[in-house]
Amino acid sequence: MKRRSLPVAAALATTAALLLTACGGEDDKSSDNDKIAGAEQGTEKPKKSAEPAGAAKDKPDGVDVSLPKDMDLVFDWDKPEKKNEAAAMDDAANYIRAIYRGVNKGTTKDAAVTAYSTGDGLHYAETQISSRVDDGWTATGTRRHYQATTRSAPGGNSVEIAFCVDSSKFYGKEVKTGKVHTTKPSIADFDHFKIIMVKFPTSDKLWQASKVFVEEEAVKCQ
Repeated sequence: MKRRSLPVAAALATTAALLLTACGGEDDKSSDNDKIAGAEQGTEKPKKSAEPAGAAKDKPDGVDVSLPKDMDLVFDWDKPEKKNEAAAMDDAANYIRAIYRGVNKGTTKDAAVTAYSTGDGLHYAETQISSRVDDGWTATGTRRHYQATTRSAPGGNSVEIAFCVDSSKFYGKEVKTGKVHTTKPSIADFDHFKIIMVKFPTSDKLWQASKVFVEEEAVKCQ
């Protein structure tokens, strides 16, 4: 699903290109000593209603991130051995689910969005959702996430999750008519993401996306 009129994605793509070398490029490896771009940013407390409510077994952190059956987000990656990195990776996936849950629900105010994002990460999510909802779009199909790497900042309270995205089978769908707009596979279907996940101050389990960097038309992800 390629809709390149999204202002935040376009702006962050330029920033991401400048950060790739500093962040290690394609050969990123987990290292506690590596510096992570944006890791110094503190987390903001989400609204009270967005905090994990108990521990419902069918909901991560007690937050509903379910999606409709025709919206399939596949996370084809292995969990890292480090506990914090594994938890951050899980919630990076929940952050992506939260964005598309917001798209499907037609709102930026869904509890999953405010639970799994903060700061620039929240702004990115809201912009991605609004740009589709305002134009009457939702999504359908399969969006694959793969080739994930993780890196922890000193102290372990910030983790960079980097991964590729293949949207060649993920399409835009008109909300009013239900019409699906399919596209031919191209380099535009491949993006490389780097998400800075920060630990929620009052929970050892919840991680939030604080910054998002996107390299569009990523050849390395083909």
